Amino acid sequence: MPRRREVPALGSLCLQSLAQHMQSLWVRDYSDNYLDEFQFRFVMGPFNDLPGSAVQELLRVLGESRRLTRAALHLLLLPQLRELSLSPCPGLASNGIARLLALRCQGLSSLELRGCSRLSAAALEAVVEALPRLQRLVLAATQTDQRVLSALGRCCRHLRELDVSHCRNLSPPALRYVAFDPVQRRRCCPALRVLLARGLELAGDGGTAPAPALAFLLLALPCLEFLAHGAVPDALRLLHGQELDGAEDADGFPALQEAARWRGAAPGGPRLTLPLRQVEDVEEPDLAVIRAMCPQAEEASVWLSNGTGTAELQRWDSLCRLTLGCATGRALAGLVPVVRSLGPHLQSLTLHGFCCHDGQALAAVLAACPGLRAFSAELHLPPDTDTAEPAEEPRRCDTDPLPRGCPQLQTFSLTLADGTGSGLALGATLGATLTSLLCRAPRLQRLRLLAIPFPLDPVFQAVLAAPGPPLQELQELRLAGSRVSGRAVRLLLAARSPLHRVDLSHCRDIQRRDYAGFLQSARKQRLDLDIAWE
Repeated sequence: MPRRREVPALGSLCLQSLAQHMQSLWVRDYSDNYLDEFQFRFVMGPFNDLPGSAVQELLRVLGESRRLTRAALHLLLLPQLRELSLSPCPGLASNGIARLLALRCQGLSSLELRGCSRLSAAALEAVVEALPRLQRLVLAATQTDQRVLSALGRCCRHLRELDVSHCRNLSPPALRYVAFDPVQRRRCCPALRVLLARGLELAGDGGTAPAPALAFLLLALPCLEFLAHGAVPDALRLLHGQELDGAEDADGFPALQEAARWRGAAPGGPRLTLPLRQVEDVEEPDLAVIRAMCPQAEEASVWLSNGTGTAELQRWDSLCRLTLGCATGRALAGLVPVVRSLGPHLQSLTLHGFCCHDGQALAAVLAACPGLRAFSAELHLPPDTDTAEPAEEPRRCDTDPLPRGCPQLQTFSLTLADGTGSGLALGATLGATLTSLLCRAPRLQRLRLLAIPFPLDPVFQAVLAAPGPPLQELQELRLAGSRVSGRAVRLLLAARSPLHRVDLSHCRDIQRRDYAGFLQSARKQRLDLDIAWE
């Protein structure tokens, strides 16, 4: 049964009370007398004595309750802050706020400005120069340009994570300023591990191919573990081919040959490798090159096309988180040999676009991954051969396709995307696989069964009747677009699980009276439960 609503902690109640009364007391006084008349380096008041964590929490409470105003922000930009996010309120992030931020919050280690497009590049540059202790900086979808990155490279030696995705004023060659200062001739950001640069346009650099610039980053940043950009595979192919330019460019950056020597690469020496832990957008023909360049990679997303790289993928035994996609509707059963090779190491597996002809293939994939903690699959339906409704109980021979289960599984998501079939033929085999899985996944916390076209009532009835009982740690249940009845939902709500979120959107077998009954029962028992239905 879902847990009863807990009594809020005293500290949380105090912060909520403070948020409710700030407007009528301190915020009003500051707005009326000081906001547009003076600019204070510091504001002495009742918030100065709060620890940084309490100020951060108060900012969060104000933001979630839509009480955060410009005046409140003026009062709460305090020196003790260590983390600050203005992403929930980008309209408040002005150049004036940026000046206060640079003056008052120089101890920040994490700053998030995602979507704060009102901040000028000059204001962002001043902020970056004033915050030398930053370890995490999010500038996605802002006016960040080359000057900002140059300042960041000069001043933020401790930076570990940077996000400049979708910044229209940036191009891939400008990213090099994060790694090297061409004026002082020194390398920058030696601790940077994650650089997100998705969606950067080529405008502004004459349409130069991004691969050489990204290759420079991969060589110049010694601790880089993840570089997110669609041209990273091109850069890895360039480095693998060792056809590197030996001339310094017009902006003063070293040639790729010199940058390769920073990594210890030399003609006739050992092959260059990189410490990347995560790679994205890998095409099947490039698997051999990417695996050779990134032998320590733990996470990869691979797009399968013609089947030529499957054997190479099977040898990539360092992977523990894998995403596989295809556009041709390849049979899920064809992945079983790959998963059997990698399965003992896999902790997370995500599948897109494969065709699920029966539940046995899904059972074989899951059985090959005994240590799996997260599984997500969006599968296509095969054409129907039998339109009859499936039996209420699966055939006896199919009732235990996963005898060992998935003892470490915490998240399971299955979506049956629209295809040429209705999915009725999958009811017996796939229903048996789901039943066996849910009976033997004792740590499951999040379950998503989306757009499942056959009745799920027999599955849940069998699972809840099993010894154990199962689903004791289930917190989130999403059944949007699936066939499940109000009776089955009531059984799930009565089970011994700490459910706090249930999504029944577009479930055609759930009626309004069922939904009203769920809400009434939750209110009557004072349950901490959020139920969605439409």
